[in-house]
Amino acid sequence: MADKLNWDKNVQPAVRRILDANLDRAREGLRIIEEWCRFGLNNAKLANECKQLRQELGTWHRLELRMSRDTQGDPGTELTHPQEEQRSGVEQLLQVNFCRVEEALRVLEEYGKIYNASMGKTFKQMRYRVYTVESSLLAYQRKQKLEESFLYLVTSGSGKLLSVVEGALQGGATLVQYRDKTADDITKLTRAQQVCQLCHRYGALFVVNDRPDIAIAVEADGVHLGQKDIPVALARQVMGPQAIVGRSTTNKQEMQRALDEGSDYIGVGPVYETPTKAGKAAIGLEYLRYVAKNCPVPWYAIGGIDMQNFDDVLAAGAERVAVVRAIMEAEQPTLVTQYFISQLSRYQQLQAHKITPERSIK
Repeated sequence: MADKLNWDKNVQPAVRRILDANLDRAREGLRIIEEWCRFGLNNAKLANECKQLRQELGTWHRLELRMSRDTQGDPGTELTHPQEEQRSGVEQLLQVNFCRVEEALRVLEEYGKIYNASMGKTFKQMRYRVYTVESSLLAYQRKQKLEESFLYLVTSGSGKLLSVVEGALQGGATLVQYRDKTADDITKLTRAQQVCQLCHRYGALFVVNDRPDIAIAVEADGVHLGQKDIPVALARQVMGPQAIVGRSTTNKQEMQRALDEGSDYIGVGPVYETPTKAGKAAIGLEYLRYVAKNCPVPWYAIGGIDMQNFDDVLAAGAERVAVVRAIMEAEQPTLVTQYFISQLSRYQQLQAHKITPERSIK
């Protein structure tokens, strides 16, 4: 009996304080995430799920727990870390707060087992729901950024890889694919990691060509698959539902298969003959016209596209283009990137006013 009284006297108050503090942490973190889902993304579904989680946490935050709070006597209020005082952007802010919520829910799950028999199971399930929100939010943000990316830079085995990619990013590129068919795996892994970090520093999407394993290793946003690569569903299973998965196509049958597989975007080409696709015949502009009328997902014309034939590609119906040599071999990749983006933006404006490129090019 004495042991029981001693436990109640010393342990129960501490457990209540732990539960109170972590209920606060979880609710505050969810509110920060909810505000971005609501005002930053205009996504009612995600915002509502965050709100539901907050309200459910509120039902557990009873007066008994809040009354146990001792802010003045809490040594943790003096603890801080320099990283807590700065945020590089919204993505880091969200990442930090998801970690905060998930850690708090884990604490609630474990200490809750002592306080209330049903708390452990409840907070375990809630933690899984937060994981789902995190994956859904990441997927939504990536898909949104993909929708807003009209220029797709695909790299080659350039000796100036990093400087050219950074130049393109400075010029406004928001979607980059690492592609190198000749390098060994160690080199690919190293370069992919470097390009990925560079892209994420500029807030751009980063995709790896052909290799889901390397994409996972460097924490890429997605993978691009050729016709002979693994199925889209398998790539998504390996990389997670939040990954962007694209597929190359050369004809309407391949386009339909890519759509049936659930590709997030497709590549359409090669439009013109190009050494990056040695031995593969150019498809010309007719397939572009078909895709323009029938493809419901973002698609990128690719293959030998440069500043000389760019207008012809746009006139055939392309709204997005992927380029390799035109930027990777440019003396001034920033300016070339800006040119492509400005022309694509001009085309969007013409489309909005229902003016065809043919009519506008005089």
